Amino acid sequence: MDGFLNALSQIISPQGAFLLVLFWAVIFYIRFLRRASATARESLNNRPDDTPKSQMSDAELERYARHIVLREVGGQGQAKLRNARVLVVGAGGLGSPVLSYLAAAGVGTIGVVDDDTVSLSNLQRQVLFNEDQFNMPKVFAAQSSLAKLNPFISVLPYNRRLTVSDAQTLFADFDLIIDGTDNFATRQMVNTACIIQNKPLLSGAITQWEGQLSLFNDTPNTPCYACVFPTEPADGLAPDCASAGVMGALPGIIGSMMAAEAIKHITGAGKTLSSEMLIFDALYGDTRKVKIMKNPKCHVCGGQNEA
Repeated sequence: MDGFLNALSQIISPQGAFLLVLFWAVIFYIRFLRRASATARESLNNRPDDTPKSQMSDAELERYARHIVLREVGGQGQAKLRNARVLVVGAGGLGSPVLSYLAAAGVGTIGVVDDDTVSLSNLQRQVLFNEDQFNMPKVFAAQSSLAKLNPFISVLPYNRRLTVSDAQTLFADFDLIIDGTDNFATRQMVNTACIIQNKPLLSGAITQWEGQLSLFNDTPNTPCYACVFPTEPADGLAPDCASAGVMGALPGIIGSMMAAEAIKHITGAGKTLSSEMLIFDALYGDTRKVKIMKNPKCHVCGGQNEA
């Protein structure tokens, strides 16, 4: 082999050799793309009849090919994503990456609730928005951006501050609730509505350099948010991003993790963060998980869903 390469180097210049290698690399990559698309189509053709094959266009097959070739997702999992209805509460730092990746993944119906407008201070971390959208309600700005990202999904904007009555009405129409808000009162309200409606809740939080996330109320024996956080933290213990600051990339990291958990929950892939909380420290590059348990004396769920 070395002799062949030496002989080849005598004939072809280094620039020519590089172009030859690049040519074959492109050829192999094109073959890989074709094989991936063919595998995606075959996976969809072989899935059970109860999945909506007729609704998946060739463009969608191409778009979601990298999902469909995953053994844990496949055509059936992609169909579940297409049929899923997910409500995201908060279109800020966490909502921005969550919405982006759920839309890119092909979640068919995405609702978003927020009463804020896009401002200059958002752009340090809320990469879903841009300067052309200043003063636009975030839910409409998100709807516009996500439509450009994936025209095959539906985004339902709710330009309002979530109330108890709104939560009861809205949550009933969705399969999974994702909370990316930044205050304790709203998180407790969202959690309570999820318990009443028996909806799983994927919740995340960030401040400065740290973030955390977990999947609550996933099964009758798993904890709700109030089982872990029964009372509001004392002043200064959990400051919001406006007062404490936040490293710009942190919402992207935690929000992407939240989107991954949502995709796993919907498709049934892998093991979710149900009964576990993931804590990430970006300043020191530390990630850890802690076990969380259902509290039979919880003032919200009160063990009412225990088997």
